[in-house]
Amino acid sequence: MNKTRQFLAGVCIAALSLAADAQQRNPLESRLEARKVTVGADGKEALAAAESARPGDLIEYTATYRNTGPGAVRNLEATLPIPADTELVAGSATPANARASLDGTAFAPTPLKRKTTVNGREVESAVPLREYRSLRWYPGELGPGKTLAFSARVRVLADRAAPPAEKANPR
Repeated sequence: MNKTRQFLAGVCIAALSLAADAQQRNPLESRLEARKVTVGADGKEALAAAESARPGDLIEYTATYRNTGPGAVRNLEATLPIPADTELVAGSATPANARASLDGTAFAPTPLKRKTTVNGREVESAVPLREYRSLRWYPGELGPGKTLAFSARVRVLADRAAPPAEKANPR
């Protein structure tokens, strides 16, 4: 199985396991879907099953949360993982008020920034979107029988695990 299929399978397995855990503890159901974005001859976008992906492919992930219980689910934190070897597409998070994380633990408003030292001076710069690993929304409350969906698009990157070319031995 190539790396691209592995990340698609891994994200779906993680989402299913989170959904199973949630059902055992509370009435919140969650579902994560990955769809490949294609553009037809007419220029219109279409979504197709993302059973596999190649470098350059555009994938749309949608996390859907549904409250199956009689009472409101409070303090909902809707999280959408961003697989390794992908890059978040700028402006694709819906709704737009997502916070982002580099490690899936600490979330901050976007764009994420980091301090670096350039020519002996500390400067703040934007973190590249390819380093984002999760998005999170804080809708607060999900009423009984209600559903909320959160989505973002990623671009599949070229395989970064390729070994470097060997240097020729000089004679």
